[in-house]
Amino acid sequence: MPDEHLALGATAESALLDVARASVVYGLSRTRHPVPLPVDPAQHPAPLRRVAASFVTLRRRGGELRGCIGELEARRSLVESVAGNAWRAAFRDPRFAALTEPEWPALEFHISVLGPLEPLDVGSEEALVTVLRPGIDGLLLDDGQRQATFLPAVWASLPDPVQFVHELQRKAGLTVGVWNDRLRASRYRVIEITDRSPDERDL
Repeated sequence: MPDEHLALGATAESALLDVARASVVYGLSRTRHPVPLPVDPAQHPAPLRRVAASFVTLRRRGGELRGCIGELEARRSLVESVAGNAWRAAFRDPRFAALTEPEWPALEFHISVLGPLEPLDVGSEEALVTVLRPGIDGLLLDDGQRQATFLPAVWASLPDPVQFVHELQRKAGLTVGVWNDRLRASRYRVIEITDRSPDERDL
């Protein structure tokens, strides 16, 4: 279970999904002047006004990835974070072309609200693998020049901790299976908010 301080409540979670959807709709309607949905934190429930980091993942029906953007450090209100990251996941993920209107009806939204980074006092891959909690921990690897993260959801496809670490090293452009003195690892927990009913939406 996620840490208690991360809990939002059902009403706030629903409101956050509404913001994510509205931000993408806003982008679809303003393709000539692309900007994220402007939001006023004061107009949203208190849990959405607190400073927090988020990732927003977009998937097609069936689970195929369509975009994922986020940040690890909390620098703005949660509602601003989600609005910005939903827009960026739809229109600015460099792995994909910008989202188009015909794709909207089959789009699923997944929001990850991040807890604080917890630096891990490990000096080897073996030590890191020992303390990782599969299915629970998100992981950040950083060598001062390159970094990459896996959200906890990645454990579903990479359940072995060694493989999890190796694939994250590969993602970061690090040498797989090699630990050096510059490499730092941090973990974090998340709450997942998922929209699985995309069929009845209108623009």
